[in-house]
Amino acid sequence: MARRISGRSHGDPRNADTRAKVVKDDYRPSRDEILRYIAENPDRSGKREIAKAFALRGEDRIWLKDLLRDLQDEGLLNKERKRLTRSGAVPHVAVLDIFGRYDDGALLAHPNEYTGAGSPPVIAIRISRAAGGPAPGIGDRVLAKTFPTDDPSGPAYTGRVMKIFEKRSDAVLGVFRVLKDGTFRIEPVERRQPELIVDKEFQNGARNGDLVEVEPARASRFGLPRAKVLAVLGSLSSEKAVSMIAIHAHDIPHVFPADVIAEAEAVKPATLDHREDWRDLPLVTIDPADAKDHDDAVFATPDTGESNPGGVVVTVAIADVAAYVRYGTPLDREALKRGNSVYFPDRVVPMLPERISNDLCSLREGEDRPAIAVRMTFSSEGRKLRHSFHRVMMKSAAKLAYPQAQAAIDGIPDDKTRPILDSVLKPLWDAYALLKRGRDTRQPLELDLPERKILLKPDGTVDRVIVPERLDAHKLIEEFMIQANVAAAETLEGKKEPLVYRIHDAPSLAKQESLRDFLQTLSLSLARGAQMRPSQFNGILERVRGADNEALVNEVVLRSQSQAEYSPKNIGHFGLNLRRYAHFTSPIRRYADLIVHRGLIAALGLGPGGLTQQEADRLEEVAALISATERRAMAAERDTVDRLVAAYLAERVNDTFDARISGVTKAGLFVQLPQYGADGFIPVSSLGGDYYIYDETARSLFGERTGKGYQLADRVEVRLVEVAPMAGAMRFEMLTDPKPLPGSRRSFHKAKGRARASQSRSGPRGRRS
Repeated sequence: MARRISGRSHGDPRNADTRAKVVKDDYRPSRDEILRYIAENPDRSGKREIAKAFALRGEDRIWLKDLLRDLQDEGLLNKERKRLTRSGAVPHVAVLDIFGRYDDGALLAHPNEYTGAGSPPVIAIRISRAAGGPAPGIGDRVLAKTFPTDDPSGPAYTGRVMKIFEKRSDAVLGVFRVLKDGTFRIEPVERRQPELIVDKEFQNGARNGDLVEVEPARASRFGLPRAKVLAVLGSLSSEKAVSMIAIHAHDIPHVFPADVIAEAEAVKPATLDHREDWRDLPLVTIDPADAKDHDDAVFATPDTGESNPGGVVVTVAIADVAAYVRYGTPLDREALKRGNSVYFPDRVVPMLPERISNDLCSLREGEDRPAIAVRMTFSSEGRKLRHSFHRVMMKSAAKLAYPQAQAAIDGIPDDKTRPILDSVLKPLWDAYALLKRGRDTRQPLELDLPERKILLKPDGTVDRVIVPERLDAHKLIEEFMIQANVAAAETLEGKKEPLVYRIHDAPSLAKQESLRDFLQTLSLSLARGAQMRPSQFNGILERVRGADNEALVNEVVLRSQSQAEYSPKNIGHFGLNLRRYAHFTSPIRRYADLIVHRGLIAALGLGPGGLTQQEADRLEEVAALISATERRAMAAERDTVDRLVAAYLAERVNDTFDARISGVTKAGLFVQLPQYGADGFIPVSSLGGDYYIYDETARSLFGERTGKGYQLADRVEVRLVEVAPMAGAMRFEMLTDPKPLPGSRRSFHKAKGRARASQSRSGPRGRRS
C-alpha cells in the first residue's frame, strides 16, 4: 500500500515539499487514495501535481489520466480552474451560515451556496482565542477558510472564521396591511413565507402599505401565525420603491455612514501632479441616455507607423477612482462592503457616494477629470501589437448616448455629433471594424439572449417592457473595454503584481455530458474532449439559427455554463476565450476594478494610491467577498423585476398570455412571458388527467399514458390565475395541449436508472462515498 501523503492543512504553503512522498515508485494508488489526496490537497490537485505526489511516470501518467476521467464521469470529481475537486466539495474560502451547535459547544455551519448532490455538508467552526473582535454566533453569516476532516462520524469540514458579516436576526420582511374589518395582516414578500396576523398592541406605528420588519411568534394549532412589528422600513406607496424590499431582503447596504459622507465631501479635486496632460485629446463618452456617471471615454486614430499599415491606435481612458479612494479609509471599507453598485428599474444603490461617483470621478463633458488611460495599437487583422498605460488629466469632448452616436454614423448627425463625425466618430467605427476581425478570429461564446428593460411611469409602476435594439455602438464600446481589460491583466501579470482576475471556467464534465445527452434528443452532437472551446458551442448555435428550437438550444447552452467570478488565481475566461482577463474599466461601480487600478499604479510607478502589501495579502478574501456581493446584486435585481411585473399584472387575473417554458421540474413548469420578461409557475397537478414524468435529459414533462408533454422553450398559451405582487409570484394554468415527445417512454426508463445510480453513490449526510 502507498503511504498516506504527509502534510498539515492544505492551506499551508510550507507543506509543498512534504506532500509528494510515497513508499514505492512503481505503485499505482487506489481510487480511494487519489480521492483522499484531492480532498486533503485542493490547492495541489492538478493532474501533474497528483502524478508528482504519487511518483507516477510514463505509462502510469496515461493510466492516471484515464482514471481521473472515469472518476469525473462517475460524478465523484469535478474539474474547476484546471484543478480537480471532490463533487460537492466546499471551496477553501467560503461564505457560511451558522445554524447551531455541536455536542461539545462548537458552532456548526452550512455553505451559503452549495451545488453538490444531497444535503450541504456540515462545517464545525473553530474560534481562535487569540483573535480579537466579536465572536460569531448562531444566525451569523461568516467568511471562513475550510479544511476537510478525517472523522467520518463528525462534521465533514472545519472552518476558521476570517470575517463576520452583519448580524442576522429571525426577523422577516412583509408589507403591513389594514383590512376592512380593522385587523392587521403582514403580506409576505417571500414566496414561501406565510401570511401573518399582527395584534394592535404590536403594531408599533406601522401604517397601511408600510414595508416592515416583523418577528413571527410560534404558530398556534389553529389559524394564521402571529407576529409583532419590530421596525418600519418605509412606505412603498410614498417612496415608489418596490426595490426597497429587495434591498432589505438581501441585506444590501444602502445608507452611507456619516464618516463616509464626510470623507467624500472633504475630498479635493485631483491636480496635474504625477499626470500627463491629455486635455487636448478629443476623448468622448458613449453611454445609455439616462447614465449619471461616466467611467470610460474612447478615441481612435489610424496608426501612421510604416511597420503597421492599415493598423489603428485605440485609447481608452477610465476614471481614476484610486486618486480619491485610498485603502483602509472609511470610503474604501464601505466600497468593499458593498462590492458593486446595484441597479434597479427605479433606483441605483451606488458603491460610492454621489460626490465621488457622479461628480469628481464622472468623466463629464468639458470638465477636467483624472483618469488612467491605456493606448493600444492593433494590426489590420485586429491583433493587439502593444499597449501602454498612462496616468492623465483629460477633458471629455462630448457626452453621447448610444443611439445618438449610431445615428450619426448611419447618416443622421445632430448638432453635437456633426462637428466630430469625421474627426472622432468615423475613426472609432473604423477601429471597431478591425477589432471585430480579431474578435471573429478569437470566437468567444455567442449566445443570442435578448435583454429586457423595464420602463416605469412617474408613480413608479411599470409602463412597458422593451427589448432595446443591439447597436454597433454598444458592440464598439464592449470590445474596446474587453481589450482594455486584457491589457490590464497582461501588464500586471508581466510585472508580477498581485491582482484579482475575472475568471470563467469551462463547463464541468457533468454539465457537458448533460448537454450532450440533451442535444442527442435533437439529433445534434457535441464533440467530447477535456479542452472544450467556445467555438464548439457556437457551431451548435449556428446550426439551430432560425429553427424552431433556436431559443431552446440557446437556453440550455447558457445553463450548461459555469458562473464567472473573481479570483487572484488565473484560469482564463472561457466565455470570452481569453487566457487572462481582469476588470479595469468600471471602478466607479465595481471594487474589483479599483483593485486593478491600484495594482497598475504600484506596478508602473504612477504616483500615490497604489496597491499596498497589506491589501495584496488579502486578495483571496476580497475576491470571495466581491464575488458574493455580485451574486447578491444579481438576485436582488431579478427579484425586483419579478415584483414589479407581478404588481403590473395583478389586475389581469384570468387574462390569457403567450408564454415560453423557461424551466422544467418534477413539481411543474416555469413559464416566462416574453413581452414582460417575468416568470410564473404551473403546478404539475394542474396539467391534466395523465401522470406526468420528469425527463431531466430532455428537459421535459411527459405523460406516462400518452407520451405527450411539454419541453423547455416550448411556446404555449397560459391563463393567469393567481398573483402575489409583493412576493413577485404568479401562478398560471396551461391552455396549450401537450405535444408528442419523441422517445419519451425510453426516457422514462433511463430517468429511473439514473435516479437509482445517483442514490447508490450517495453516502451519509449527502456526501459522496
